[in-house]
Amino acid sequence: MILQYALILLSLILLFAGAEMLVKGSASVAARAGLTPLMIGLTVVAFGTSSPELAVSLEAALMGQGDVAVGNAVGSNLLNIALILGLSALIYPIAVHLQLIKIDVPIMILVAILLPLLLLDGRLGRLEGGLLFVGIILYTLLNVRMARKGSTTEVEDEFAEGVPQMTRHWSLDLLLIVGGLVILVLGSRLLVDNCLQVARAFHISEAVIGLTVIALGTSMPELATSIVAAIRRQPDIALGNVVGSNIFNILGTLGISAMVAPMTVPGIQMLDYAVMIGVSLLLLPFLMTGLRLGRLEGCILLAAYGSYLFVLWPK
Repeated sequence: MILQYALILLSLILLFAGAEMLVKGSASVAARAGLTPLMIGLTVVAFGTSSPELAVSLEAALMGQGDVAVGNAVGSNLLNIALILGLSALIYPIAVHLQLIKIDVPIMILVAILLPLLLLDGRLGRLEGGLLFVGIILYTLLNVRMARKGSTTEVEDEFAEGVPQMTRHWSLDLLLIVGGLVILVLGSRLLVDNCLQVARAFHISEAVIGLTVIALGTSMPELATSIVAAIRRQPDIALGNVVGSNIFNILGTLGISAMVAPMTVPGIQMLDYAVMIGVSLLLLPFLMTGLRLGRLEGCILLAAYGSYLFVLWPK
């Protein structure tokens, strides 16, 4: 069993490294193509930080582990709001842009409600996956359009700081992209295989493993990005990163996974969906109060996540 724990730790390192390489290479290619830092941040970087979730859920779907695939997305969304935003707000209160309150957070809530509706029959097929994928395309186009319309020098500069710099040569870009993808595939396979072995050894359901351990592992890029942004006193990046990631996890990750390999999901309970929707709904009034997410709200979010884990984890 020690070997499985070591391989799980190795897989988490590989997922983080693979995502970093993929983002850096893709961002450099986008910069060579003439895209602005704002466009790159909204598309390449936003999707790149969610690449571990996509890699792991796709691998799980191909292996016929629908509970792991969906549990990863649901658990990551829960963790992103309750743990990552909770910690970020504790480090430094998060100022809120009105666009997030008016558009992005409501979309995140609607997407969270849509998922259990699509899974009422316990199955996510290619048709549902296609609908979700169309949703992420439309959301991306909306984001880009609004960014172009309402961008300011301050916003442009902030995105420029968060976007990786162009590399010296396009061949290095290609190496980073291909290497990042290979490492993500290897890391996702190691994580899923060894987590399932541990789950079976301790008689823990695949759904619980997907909702907790795997969700935490695939959320490492978002956790690192948000904590660093909070320490640098740029916590609005942390908030935008989490909201965008949550939308992509359902529309993009599960959409692509279901199109490639339709999945059955018997182990995810209505409680799990309800908690995901509940923390998403809770976030909106928190953000509307003084247009900030303060330390008190951060503590409440952390307490909510701790309570969920206490109820979820087998005694």
